[in-house]
Amino acid sequence: MTENRLLDHLPATELRRLLAEGVQVPLHGGEPLAAQDAPVRALLFPMQGFVSLGAPTDNHARLQVGMVGREGVLNAQLLLGVARSPVSMLVLESGRAWGLSAASLRRQLPGSPALRRLLLRYLQVQLRLSATAAGCLHCHTVQSRLARWLLMGQDRAAGDGFAVTQEGLARLLGVRRVGITVAASALQLAGLIRYHRGWVAVSDRAGLEAAACNCYAQDRANYRLGMGFAPDAAAGRA
Repeated sequence: MTENRLLDHLPATELRRLLAEGVQVPLHGGEPLAAQDAPVRALLFPMQGFVSLGAPTDNHARLQVGMVGREGVLNAQLLLGVARSPVSMLVLESGRAWGLSAASLRRQLPGSPALRRLLLRYLQVQLRLSATAAGCLHCHTVQSRLARWLLMGQDRAAGDGFAVTQEGLARLLGVRRVGITVAASALQLAGLIRYHRGWVAVSDRAGLEAAACNCYAQDRANYRLGMGFAPDAAAGRA
């Protein structure tokens, strides 16, 4: 097992060929992987850690529009021959990824129909997730959006919790820091999360899911159905 959900769904023969050409890439927390419209040169399949996908706006330097961990891949647009990133990418939790260069991808695709199919499906899933994120931004409260974000982070975290500051959350969610402070305090008082000095952990998973907007459940369903994966415990963690 590679620890990446997409790679682990490849047939063994295809996976062996891909791994023979790939390399492990470290992911360092706080490291920008790409700016929007910057050239990219490799597919990155996270195995540990997770990455925020962002887009600049007039009022916010970097508004989050997606998150990718071991359920997905970065730079899937290389399949379409697009060598520039449509979003900015920032590592939120340190880990590692398996990388396949664009040149290796071109060599492998003729003999890797399963990889082509997975990447095409993942691109479609990402479109659905981006559409959901846009609606969520305009329609839901800060507290429900924060609950959703924390669930997304916990799905991808290596342990029981992960590091994130209120200031960072405010930037990613496009709200004032005081809004995050109020929302996080309410979730903690309700016993749903534990938050202290930039470290957060989920205490009551079911309760936090109930507090989150329905976009979280919708994202999980869209991922599972779009990828065609079986509905097990990890499926749909998008």
